[in-house]
Amino acid sequence: MPSDLSALSPLDGRYASRLDALRPYLSEFALVRHRVRVEAAWLRALAGAGLAELGGLPAQADADLAAMVESFSEADAARVKEIERVTNHDVKAVEYFMKERMAGSAGFAPAAEFIHFACTSEDINNLSYALMVKGARDAVLVPALRALHGRLRDLAHAEAGTPMLSRTHGQPATPTTLGKEAANVAKRLERAIDRLAAVSLLGKLNGATGNYNAHRIACPEIDWEALARGVVEGMGLEFNTHTIQIEPHDCLAEAFDALARVNAILVDWCRDVWGYISLGYFKQKLKEGEVGSSTMPHKVNPIDFENAEGNLGVASALLRHLADKLPVSRWQRDLTDSTVLRNVGVAFGHSLLAVDSLARGMAKLEVNHARLAEDLDANWEVLAEAVQTVMRRHGVANPYEQLKALTRGKAITRDALAAFIADLAIPEAARRRLLELTPAGYVGLAAELARRA
Repeated sequence: MPSDLSALSPLDGRYASRLDALRPYLSEFALVRHRVRVEAAWLRALAGAGLAELGGLPAQADADLAAMVESFSEADAARVKEIERVTNHDVKAVEYFMKERMAGSAGFAPAAEFIHFACTSEDINNLSYALMVKGARDAVLVPALRALHGRLRDLAHAEAGTPMLSRTHGQPATPTTLGKEAANVAKRLERAIDRLAAVSLLGKLNGATGNYNAHRIACPEIDWEALARGVVEGMGLEFNTHTIQIEPHDCLAEAFDALARVNAILVDWCRDVWGYISLGYFKQKLKEGEVGSSTMPHKVNPIDFENAEGNLGVASALLRHLADKLPVSRWQRDLTDSTVLRNVGVAFGHSLLAVDSLARGMAKLEVNHARLAEDLDANWEVLAEAVQTVMRRHGVANPYEQLKALTRGKAITRDALAAFIADLAIPEAARRRLLELTPAGYVGLAAELARRA
């Protein structure tokens, strides 16, 4: 077996141990296992449909079929791959494997030729991929994202009242709180996760071009659409009534777009935290033995956030391509969808790796309250907005222009601003409120908004 050092993808080399949770859902083993599951479900449905030539499956044969699905192992998948080396067709290899495995099952012989009956490979594949994506999303990715959301929410609550200088266009701006900035991301992420989780995944079982042609000619007495619907919905998928040879993949495109939107929000957070670390707003907990630079011993680099940002970019590049490509098929079918679908695990893997890196990075953060306070105290000019707004209320002429002349492009001291306020023709109560105001106290509803996240 090749070692990690010979892996072509870092997901199966450098980062392999961090992605084990996805392998039962998105590996090739998972694809083969789901194909067997789908073929077995279709055979069971046929056995219950009243076909005289098939009849019902004997109890022992039914139990053996169920056991084959439940106990399907990597050794079984390896046998399928051996058969595929002869057939040069992956789904046909599954059919032959099932016939081979069930050959000794009492009473199964009449059912053997009903495995894959009236099916095209895409009947099996579309359901298998939908189940793979649904499983990986629901069991692995969404829980990891909700856990990350929980970290953001906790930070929002813990630092709800911690004043922080905002920066718009990179320049000092109206203050906020650290908790409110985390809350902003938490709310965005919550909505995006909910939309990802809510995408309904579709499936079909309607033959070579979506019209039940072979089904109807062989067995016109069966309500094939109802039978197919029962199988698809029995797997927890939505039934698609109108397709070509492939299920059109619009639902997969929707899911991949939704995940890419999640990733975009997380990139935004990665870059913001990277900047806050650079400003000294966050310190990072040290780990014994770690090195930040091969030449600069003092370095403690924000590597987890950088790693996350890079992996989010790789993931979204793939996700966007999948979302753009999969709904497009030449006439009733071409093979390009099958080719690119094999990369779903890669896209999900880079997304999960990024979420894991973000979680690790956030666990290392320590808020530097002194640095936050120092930055606020060095930028009294951010109160110009407050002063000119109060001036507007009380009818002072040209308030914006007066504050612009006083502050634009200048570092204003507390005393200079107080002197300006002292000369204003405004009510005394308003004057006192402005004179008592500090950058750290000029945060509006930020704390309350943060606690509501």
